[in-house]
Amino acid sequence: MAIIGIIGGSGLDNPRILSNPGDEKVTTPYGDPSAPLKRGTIGGVEVVLLARHGREHTIPPSQVNFRANISALKTAGCTHILATTAVGSLREEIHRGDLVIIDQFIDFTKQRKMTFYESFEPHNAVHCPMADPYDENLRRLLIQECRALNYPCHETGTVVTIEGPRFSTRAESRMFRSWGAGIINMSIATETALANEGGIPYAAVAMSTDYDSWRHDEEPVTWEAISKVFAENAARVTTLLAAVIPKI
Repeated sequence: MAIIGIIGGSGLDNPRILSNPGDEKVTTPYGDPSAPLKRGTIGGVEVVLLARHGREHTIPPSQVNFRANISALKTAGCTHILATTAVGSLREEIHRGDLVIIDQFIDFTKQRKMTFYESFEPHNAVHCPMADPYDENLRRLLIQECRALNYPCHETGTVVTIEGPRFSTRAESRMFRSWGAGIINMSIATETALANEGGIPYAAVAMSTDYDSWRHDEEPVTWEAISKVFAENAARVTTLLAAVIPKI
């Protein structure tokens, strides 16, 4: 039986999407997760919700204990993970409010723990494949439901993950565009790598909220602008998850 973990990004971690929710505290070998887990159901399917940045958004991106978060969901029995995240657009065609079903990442972080392995057993090195890090079955379901709901959706997208909490300079933003990235955020690459290493099928749906810093015809991104787009479009993401989860 599937148990679906949802990792909620900023503004996308509302426990009201669950029926019969209840808190569940989990400890891991890597410390505490960002918040107590919230277990409930969606469409009759057991779901475990975790707020990536804490329930009051008190944890900056580079301080999130990603290892504890993935480990906690695995300990809770999650068989799949669906993640939500806000992103900046690096492409004209990815507009504010559009959804992107991510298929690749570029890791531009510099100070995070990206693996569960701090040492190997003798003669037993572990190197996790990462060529296609997002589960194709989960991606297919997300894409199908976006089409059915008539949501503006980009069916592929490469996300570049930076440290944060600062936003990019214009030079950085232009560089990321030249690399082929379509969107940018501060969390997904780390989380994706660990979910793969933990053997949990993982997919992420991103909501575009801004144009980062590369455009000269409008103001650079601000947290206030991001929050406004969240408020206007978060219901799309929760509706999408509610439609997908019973089909996993």
